[in-house]
Amino acid sequence: MNNFERTTDLIHRALDVSTLRYSVSANNLANSGVPNFKRTMVNFESELKRALDSEFEAKNAFQLETSHPRHISSGEFIDYKTVEPRRVLDYVSTAKANGNNVDPEQEAMELLRIQLNYLLLTQMENFQFSQVNSVLR
Repeated sequence: MNNFERTTDLIHRALDVSTLRYSVSANNLANSGVPNFKRTMVNFESELKRALDSEFEAKNAFQLETSHPRHISSGEFIDYKTVEPRRVLDYVSTAKANGNNVDPEQEAMELLRIQLNYLLLTQMENFQFSQVNSVLR
């Protein structure tokens, strides 16, 4: 896979995760007054980093052969395309006396951060395609 394909694929995946994050944060904000509602977060970047790091390490690692599928393998990489965002409930913290742990101000700031991140990602994608257009001209 060439660099352009990989970059645009990663940007598309990040845009999808931003959309999911926006809907999760909007749901958190909408339920900020519901008793015993627990805040939900989306985890994606840490798993994506782990997959990209494993790909780099697999190129430089010593490859061992396994004789059985249950043996521990070394040097295998995780394909970044298999990484999916995960929704995680925060059961640990409690912000209010009714058991709800959603802070409306924090969720509103999170929504703004997600919007700015989405805008930045769309500008990055626009830049990628503008480079292709300049080459084609």
